[in-house]
Amino acid sequence: MFKKKQDKFLMYLVDFAEHLNETIKYFAQYKIKDLQTVEEFANKIKEYETAADNKVHKIIKDLNETFITPIEREDILQLTLNLDDIIDGMEEFTMLLDIHQIQSSDGYIDGFTENIQKCGEEILAAIDLMANSKLGEIEPHVIKIKDYESQCDILHHDSLKELFKKESNPITVIQYKDIYETLEGIADDCHDVASTLQSIMMKNA
Repeated sequence: MFKKKQDKFLMYLVDFAEHLNETIKYFAQYKIKDLQTVEEFANKIKEYETAADNKVHKIIKDLNETFITPIEREDILQLTLNLDDIIDGMEEFTMLLDIHQIQSSDGYIDGFTENIQKCGEEILAAIDLMANSKLGEIEPHVIKIKDYESQCDILHHDSLKELFKKESNPITVIQYKDIYETLEGIADDCHDVASTLQSIMMKNA
């Protein structure tokens, strides 16, 4: 199914996964401390998101102009959109920080971002294997992505439980509920990538 010469669409996907991994690393490691750094954080993630949108447009344009693709065009499109969803989620998170004027992290936010960063690394490894015709080696990375997403499920439950238990200010409850749910959504988007990769593996085994 795969050509010996690496197909341009597989290279597009590797490039997108590299861009995603770079974005997630910045997202997970950047430390906010005041309103200025929140704004800088949001602006940088917006730059990453704009670049991702350009990649999506390029892939869709080329798909519409190409008759033969290395895997089903629907799978290329789905994986592309899944990757883009993750970056969109990160942009939404930074917008919420700005809207709610949240100027520091907490243990739950750090836990979410740590697991999301690990997902990014596994996504890149899996897509690189796919591009090099090593579909049989993808499964362990898919399993790890789903494991990290499961850890985020636990964090989501624990963060909301703690929030409702200890926070009496309803505005603060709403703000942090939005934040935690957005981070959980990013983890879910990573899970969607894993599911799409599994589908591609099954179709092309």
